[in-house]
Amino acid sequence: MSGPSSPVDRVARLLRRPAAAPLAVLAAGAVGAAYLYVTDPHQAGQFLPRCPFNWVTGLLCPACGASRMVYDLMHGHLAQAWLDNRVLLLVAPLALVMLGRWAVEGLRGRRWRPKLSRRAQAAVLLTAVAWTVVRNLF
Repeated sequence: MSGPSSPVDRVARLLRRPAAAPLAVLAAGAVGAAYLYVTDPHQAGQFLPRCPFNWVTGLLCPACGASRMVYDLMHGHLAQAWLDNRVLLLVAPLALVMLGRWAVEGLRGRRWRPKLSRRAQAAVLLTAVAWTVVRNLF
């Protein structure tokens, strides 16, 4: 007997669509960006998550300064964003392109799972480690 599907079934079907995950990431990013736009991470006492790596070690991780960088970019302060996190600023356009591709493929009904070669994975890891070392020494 096939009756009308329940709301839970409809939601489950919707969440299985290829576009659900990238659109959810885009929506969460938009909400986070809207909050960050009015919350200056340069000021003490703001409600923003603290980097767990920095909290435990006292060192800067490869992504430390990302909130400040995005805030500065949204307010047109490119030079300050550069000082917040240079490497992240350089790779951010690639990350945005990949997010866009993921969303476009999802909207076309296809799942997109980029594959990185072992060399590319090693390059990403080595860059992150090198950037961590450099920014903590200088």
